[in-house]
Amino acid sequence: MSKQRSTGTSPEMSLRRELHRRGMRFRVEHRIDIDGLRRRRADIAFTRRRIAVFVDGCFWHACPQHATSPKANAAWWATKLAGNVARDRDTDDRLSAAGWTVVRIWEHESAADGADRVERAVASAEPQGRPPGPNPAPPNH
Repeated sequence: MSKQRSTGTSPEMSLRRELHRRGMRFRVEHRIDIDGLRRRRADIAFTRRRIAVFVDGCFWHACPQHATSPKANAAWWATKLAGNVARDRDTDDRLSAAGWTVVRIWEHESAADGADRVERAVASAEPQGRPPGPNPAPPNH
């Protein structure tokens, strides 16, 4: 499993390219620390709008449409994959409780469809942080 790529996967890169093509700017592999839990980084994050995007693999995250169950060592794999799904739901719950919007994109979704979902989430979220308006003028020295 250590040979499995966790970042920069083909579905993730396709989504990032599509979002960038649409003029959207974001952070990649952004660590979100909530209640001291530093479990995972968001694949894509819009920090001012508090949106975390995860691109989930169909096998590793037990996609309802494409999940498969390995025949060899079936009990171990069932426990492993169920744990991944439980951790995903816990992460979603914790992020939501902290005011983040979570968008999960399956690897089988097209980049355009995933980008549409992300774009809708960004459009409906209020910016956080510094209030809008002109930046204060720097002091004259």
